[in-house]
This record gives sequence, structure tokens and C-alpha cells, in this order.
Amino acid sequence: MADAMVTAGYVTECTQMFLVARRNASDASLRALGYEKASIDDVVKMTWEALEAEIATWTKAFRHTINVGLSTEHDLCARVFAGRHAAVGRGMFADLARCVMLHMLNFTEAVTMTKRAAEKLFKVLDMYEATRDASPVIDAFLTADDGNNSTALTDLKHELNSVRSRLGEFAAAIFRELESSIRADAGKQPVPGGAVHPLTRYVMNYLKCACEYNSTLEQVFREHGAHGGGGGGGDGENPFAAQLMEVMELLHGNLEGKSRLYKDPSLSNIFLMNNGRYMLQKIRGSPETNAMLGEAWARKQSTNLRQYHKNYQRETWSRVLGLLRDDGVLTVKGSVQKPVLKERFKQFNAAMDEIQRTQGAWVVSDEQLQSELRVSIAAVVVPAYRSFLGRFAQTFSAGRQSEKYVKLSADDVEAIIDELFDGNATSMTRRRT
Repeated sequence: MADAMVTAGYVTECTQMFLVARRNASDASLRALGYEKASIDDVVKMTWEALEAEIATWTKAFRHTINVGLSTEHDLCARVFAGRHAAVGRGMFADLARCVMLHMLNFTEAVTMTKRAAEKLFKVLDMYEATRDASPVIDAFLTADDGNNSTALTDLKHELNSVRSRLGEFAAAIFRELESSIRADAGKQPVPGGAVHPLTRYVMNYLKCACEYNSTLEQVFREHGAHGGGGGGGDGENPFAAQLMEVMELLHGNLEGKSRLYKDPSLSNIFLMNNGRYMLQKIRGSPETNAMLGEAWARKQSTNLRQYHKNYQRETWSRVLGLLRDDGVLTVKGSVQKPVLKERFKQFNAAMDEIQRTQGAWVVSDEQLQSELRVSIAAVVVPAYRSFLGRFAQTFSAGRQSEKYVKLSADDVEAIIDELFDGNATSMTRRRT
């Protein structure tokens, strides 16, 4: 019928009828995939939960249109307008493809007009990848024998590139919202027990998901620059890796500030150890993130953790170890000054009770770190106390005097240390009853 109408001179009528029919068929196909056209106002007013679902549906429908729908329409146009009317068929396909695609690309324009928020990044990247992957498909239809009929497809290709660019700019801006949120998270209340801060968990999980899009984000930041200026990552440097490093530095600085909220310097270092260890474990547990940050970052982080550990040992245990020294207990002639010794044991008992009561309530959720801390403390304190007992415990007469001052055995001290950092406060008195 198409051949007869075109031959009879009804080209306009024939092509209009065909275009309307195929547009209706395309709309029906999109509805079957769950996609319904929404106005820009509707999209802008959507809650994120609703928009997230709409983007997922759009991405599925768009990829189906690119990978299946356009090829089907191309073949249909070639069959209906075959032979001497092939040029009409190519023109029909170009107009139809442009019409259908622009209809769908309007949705992306609306999405980029919504408020930027960090949680939108991954769905926006899905859209970016879909539009990026569409370009080679359109290129394949832009064959040399299309002649003037390729104008519509050329326009479509330009629009597709423009949309992809806007999505890239939007994605880059969204990622920078993460940086802004870290800077803005001042927080005036310390996390109880020096535990991992919610901000640390959020940022590290976010970066893990972001690094699953590492090649796409590298492209985004290379095209749009680390701060939206374009041309990021010169001399072969991965601009997304640089951006990632900046986020890690911001988080590190934020946590350093939060550590100062604790009045106890020992707890400050436990907090930094907890959060630093969590960050390191998250990076090592994600091959993509680990590859992006590299071994240099991991070594630096490990160095920081060792320093926090040393700081904690110094703040808590140096004073305790000082009580177990001979200085002041022995006279020049080597005799024991019993009053000084009594005071030393009293101070040691009080110090251990205070440490158990406070640091038992502190939290080290990483079992390996918790074990490392306990082992390192016990390795220094227990032998020192056992030696002190061996030298001076016999100074007191057996019975009530000995029990009054020598309240702990070396095994008791080791048991106390083994109860630290589990989030349960206790004391020597309660533990020994």
C-alpha cells in the first residue's frame, strides 16, 4: 500500500500516517516497560524515592529502545519503503528515531533540574552510561548512503551528546555535594565509647559504591574537571582518583576535629584508631577503591594508626608503668621504704580500677584491632607488674596487710586488660566479688 500511495504522489499523506502509527506503537512499547512521560514540573516535585524508581524505569526503557526498538523500526521502514522508495524509508526512520529519542531525553533534562543530593549520584550515572552507550548505535545508522536524510539523526546525535554532557556536569556537582557534607558535619557531641562515627560509615560505603563506577566517573571528571571547569586530570592522572583522595583527606581532617571533642586524650586516640581502621578495612575490602587510592595511601593510613596506638599507650599506660619502677621505693642502701611501697600499690590498684571502669566501656568493634590492643598492653604491663610483685610483695606480712595492698595478681591484671574495649563498664570490686 505504501508503494502505491508514494507512486501515486501521496508521499506526505503516506509518511504522516506511517509516522503517527509508529509513534503510537513506540509509546505503547514504552508503557509496557513501565515508562510514562512526565512533565518537568512533575519530575522536579517528585520525592527522591519516587524519582529513583522513575529513573530506573527510564534507564531500562531507554536501553531497550536503543538496543531493540530502533533496529526494529529501521528494519520495518526498510521493508515498507523498499526499492525505489528506500530514500523515503530512511527519512522516515530518521524522523521517527529523532522523535522517539527526544521524547525520552526530555526526562533527563528534568532530572538535571532537580536539587543536587549525594544519594542521586548512582542513578544519574546510570542515565549517563545509557546515553553514552547510545552514541555508537546512532553512529551505526549514520551511513554514507543516507544523504540528506541523515540530518535528523545528526541532530539527534548532537542532542544526545549535549544531554550526556549535562548529566556529566550534574554527576560531578553531586559528587562535590559529598565533600560539602563532610565539611558541614561539625558535630558537637562525641560518639559514645570512641566508636566508628556514622559519617565515616556513610562516606566509606558511599565511596565503595562510587568506585564501582570508576571508569565512568573518571570520564565524567576528565570531561568536566574536578571543580566543573573541564579538562581535569592532566598528564594521564586519573581525575576521579584525585577527587577520591581529596574526599579521604577531608574525612581524615573532620575526624581529627571530632577527636578533640573527647576530654580524655586516650579516648581521642581510640576514636581515631577505630575510624582509621574502619577506613583502611573498607578500602582493602574493595578492589576498585584500593586500586584507586593505591598502596601509598594504605601505608600512610597504617602509619597514622600506629601513631594513634603509641599515643594511646603513652597517655594511659606510661603513668601505670611509672608506678612499677623502683625509683623511690628502694633507698640508696637497697632497703625498701614501706610507706612508699604501700602508696605505690594503692595507686596502682586505683589506676587499674579506673582503667577497667572507664575503658571497659569504650568500644573497639574490629576484633583484630581489639585483640592487637589487648595483646600489646598485656605484653608491657603484665611482665612489669609480675616483676614488681616478685621484688616487693613479700615485704608485707601474709594475711590482712598483704590483701590490703596486693589486691591483684599478674593474672588478674591480664584478665582486666582482656576485658577492655568491649563496651561493658565494670570495676575490680564488682569483678572480684
